[in-house]
Amino acid sequence: MFKSVPRAQCRWPVFLAMLVALLSWAVPSTLAAQGTAAVRGTLTRADNGAPLAGVTVTIRGTRISTVTNSNGQYEFARVPVGPQVILVRWIGYQPAEVAVTVTAGGSATADAALVAQAISLGEVVVTGVSRAPERVVEAPAAVSVVSAATLRDISVTSQVPLALAHLPGTDVVQSGVNDFNVNARGFNSSLNRRVLVLQDGRDLAIAFLGSQEWNSLSMPLEDIGTMEMVRGPGSALYGANAFSGVINITTPTAREVIGTKISVGGGELSTFKTDIRHAGVTPDGKFGYKFNAGFYTSGTWTRSRTGATDLASEYAGVTDEVITAPTPGFELRPLDGQTGAPGTSATGDRDDLRNIFGSGRFDYYGNNSLFSIEGGATQVENEVFVTGIGRVQVTKALRPWARVSWGNPNYNLMAWYSGRKSLDPQFSLASGVPLEESSRILHIEGQYNRSFAEDRARIVLGGSARSYHVDTENTLMSLADDNRTDGYFSGYGQFEYKLTPQWRIVAASRVDKGDLFNTQFSPKGAIVFSPNEDHAIRFTVNRAFQVPNYSEFFLRVNIPGNGTTSPGDLEAGLEGYYATVQNPLVVGPGLAAVMGGLGLPADIPWNFDAATGAFALGNPTTNVEHVTSFELGYKGTIADRAYVSVDFFLSKITDFVTDLLPAVLLPGGNPKYSGYSLSDGGTDVLGDLTNIDAVLAGAGLPAAHPLRAIIDTLLRPGFQQLAAGAGPLLATLPGGNRALVISYANAGEVTEKGVEVGIGVAASPEFRIDGTYTFFDFDIDQISPDDIVPNTPKHKGSIALSYNGLQGFDASVKARLVDSFDWAAGVFEGRIPSSQTFDVTAGYQLNPNLRLSVLVTNLFDQDRFHLFGGSLVGRRMLGGATATF
Repeated sequence: MFKSVPRAQCRWPVFLAMLVALLSWAVPSTLAAQGTAAVRGTLTRADNGAPLAGVTVTIRGTRISTVTNSNGQYEFARVPVGPQVILVRWIGYQPAEVAVTVTAGGSATADAALVAQAISLGEVVVTGVSRAPERVVEAPAAVSVVSAATLRDISVTSQVPLALAHLPGTDVVQSGVNDFNVNARGFNSSLNRRVLVLQDGRDLAIAFLGSQEWNSLSMPLEDIGTMEMVRGPGSALYGANAFSGVINITTPTAREVIGTKISVGGGELSTFKTDIRHAGVTPDGKFGYKFNAGFYTSGTWTRSRTGATDLASEYAGVTDEVITAPTPGFELRPLDGQTGAPGTSATGDRDDLRNIFGSGRFDYYGNNSLFSIEGGATQVENEVFVTGIGRVQVTKALRPWARVSWGNPNYNLMAWYSGRKSLDPQFSLASGVPLEESSRILHIEGQYNRSFAEDRARIVLGGSARSYHVDTENTLMSLADDNRTDGYFSGYGQFEYKLTPQWRIVAASRVDKGDLFNTQFSPKGAIVFSPNEDHAIRFTVNRAFQVPNYSEFFLRVNIPGNGTTSPGDLEAGLEGYYATVQNPLVVGPGLAAVMGGLGLPADIPWNFDAATGAFALGNPTTNVEHVTSFELGYKGTIADRAYVSVDFFLSKITDFVTDLLPAVLLPGGNPKYSGYSLSDGGTDVLGDLTNIDAVLAGAGLPAAHPLRAIIDTLLRPGFQQLAAGAGPLLATLPGGNRALVISYANAGEVTEKGVEVGIGVAASPEFRIDGTYTFFDFDIDQISPDDIVPNTPKHKGSIALSYNGLQGFDASVKARLVDSFDWAAGVFEGRIPSSQTFDVTAGYQLNPNLRLSVLVTNLFDQDRFHLFGGSLVGRRMLGGATATF
């Protein structure tokens, strides 16, 4: 039922025709020829003349915008002739306006000196909430913006998620150097995908798992233009997997970063990184180009666990909890570069982590429009990721991508490709089995937005089509399910209307249909009250969904070493022993003949395979997971010196998809992997594994039967060991074989509730204090396994002190405080200790072209593990230099 390549392919021409028809309405009016000229300028601080980098500059009455480069310079290459007003709005500075007259064939200059202002939250503009620009204060969702300074300060680490670690309501869980999970509002996992991550509209997720490989970003952090974290369900505009939020990353066009930038950095953990970017425009300003390339290498905190007590030894001194390692207690394969037999600790040096990346972009700047084509690739080596089936090491993988877009402020047509290829096999460290993946996602999307009724109303309309292809060469999926292509189609719209200058209503909805799931409807409604431009209160109702990934549908991998004696071995031994030694009635034929002669079944009813296999298996009957959320939020600026955001949410999750759990214990069971019964309609063997008397009675052997004593003596220990070690895992496969199985299913309903608080106070234009607090709680509303936990602390918070001085010096101290909590995901289950982690940054602008910086994460070098089964995370001190020309 899932092999639907022809159906998906035949829909593409129809869908493309619909998009062209939709956009053709808008195109003619936006491409009308008109005279243009260039406008350029420099933005500086009024108090000391220092250049201001990363400031947004727009032209009033249009949506033409750009940002200043490291020298504070900006340029609009093609501005319509006539009088224009250049608007400069940036958090921390008073707004500025510069009037210019643009004449055909000439150029105009619009410089501005900005006056520092403690806080001006109302000047921040976001696009991730409504897919169109709006002030963050009035946005109908909980949203936070990562500052350009934060991205600049942590760029030397090459770790994008660290930029999100101090936002309210956000969980950033780290294992090793580059294995991160970013989540919001509970129910994290070892491979989280509840938050959709977009870069210029391109989904960064892996096709097979739907999660992120954060180390595959083909650009340095400081080359990111903006990063927004939208918390709460977002499927009404973004579709599947915008379940708990959306991270919206945008990158600058070529003309926004004209010049050359070279960065070099390194430090502890044998870290070294370097990257270069060059961008320019043609003399007529119509074409732009941008290229970048980089290299990164570091050691790793990750250790091999081939010794039976390696996990307990690794966590010793970090937690007081008793460490129960996954069965069989050790991994069969050491990390690349090391050697070691199973059961003994590995020796040798671990191979370093390495990333090589590059990308290129070409832009054409039309009259109030932009056409872009870009692409790139990242090669990643040796990173270790924690998954539901244990840890996996990616020996060498390639992540190519490409994107083309064409649009103006009212429309956008975009297509992109994202792929993944295992250049060398990746390995399951638990089993030593090589795993392959060759996958790609193709996506095309069109969007139109328009304001009318004197700008009181706005609509956003769009549609998209996507194709997934996954081939694991039967290493992660069975032959029947592997090497598949599936389609996914959607249409969406949003309507906004200002009832009065203070009241605005927002309504949105989206319809999604795919080959792997039924039609989904995702509505959204919001009311926003803004008594003035500095304050807003909102009430929002959202519904979102998450589609099971290919692993949850079709996974099939072996789990090594179940640690129990096989009942099949016991039965075979019993039959041979009874036939040759103990049976006075029959010589030669064995136990089967004896039982047949007594009128009993030819085989004892527990007839297991010779070896009891163990598998992690997908569940193709898994339903789509849904969440409905009610939210009340406030954002505001107080006396231009402080900002406050407070968001309350109450969410109901239905058809909650479990992580890997024993198949027989799954809610509603799994029709493919049923529990083993003594006979058709008989008693479930799981209830009798420790009661050998009931088992033998069910086999038709009363206590007085002559075979009873021998069978009892030989089989009782095996049954008891099976019950103690893996009884709940015992299941019957579709072919009738028995195995130990973990799988997925839907677990009924969960209620989430929480509060997210963000506060910032400016003691002066140079000094700031920022803090966050997040409370989270949940209730299981229907019967679920005890293993289900939200993998999220009940309390967490952060505090940051920052200084941006007048002499080119800046510094910050940040602390994260996380409460202890339980973790259960796949084969790993345990408790995460509470932690307090301190990070320090400092930088100095030596001259307009050279900046020096230093960063220390986990200042006090306190070993931490953020998820059970993850690697310990220690201190990292790095320094760097960035030069621009």
